[in-house]
Amino acid sequence: MAQPRYEWRPPEQGWTEKDLLSLPADGHRYEIVDGSLHVTPPADFKHHELADEIRAALRSQLPPRWRVIREIGVRVPGGNAIPDLTVLRPTAPGDAMWAEPADVLLVVEVESPSSRRHDRFTKLSLYAEAEIDWYWRIERAKSGAVAHLYQLAEAGHYELRHSVPAGSAETVELPFPVRVAPTDWSA
Repeated sequence: MAQPRYEWRPPEQGWTEKDLLSLPADGHRYEIVDGSLHVTPPADFKHHELADEIRAALRSQLPPRWRVIREIGVRVPGGNAIPDLTVLRPTAPGDAMWAEPADVLLVVEVESPSSRRHDRFTKLSLYAEAEIDWYWRIERAKSGAVAHLYQLAEAGHYELRHSVPAGSAETVELPFPVRVAPTDWSA
């Protein structure tokens, strides 16, 4: 039986948000970085389970009208990114496909083998340039999850505020208190 094929040609002027709408809904994550298309394969079950546990933990601590959303797009300078989790301010529209950086308080990326460098370097700098207040990078280790919590220090630059390993817990102000306890999450 012949398999359906998806044929595409890269745009002549670089990829745009509009171009993303023409790509297949095949489980891959399609993001734009400086006009270039970045494709990440679907994540494994443990990645999704860990993101779900972090989402539930965040959701239980958010003040009214704040939202934590899985895999919503965020506009960043020079492109579009799709974090694993995004905490939206109460003023954020409820029906947007792409969030504006001003509507985002926190983005969370759970590292997978296929996204490790992208999460540690590319996305860190994109979110900082977009002036998103907080970036959490969750590292999956054999000993359990490790949460690296970065706070925007100045436009275009994050500072690592805490690294919270499995077996530890920290409370951070986001501007509301949030307890970060990787032991409660399965990596």
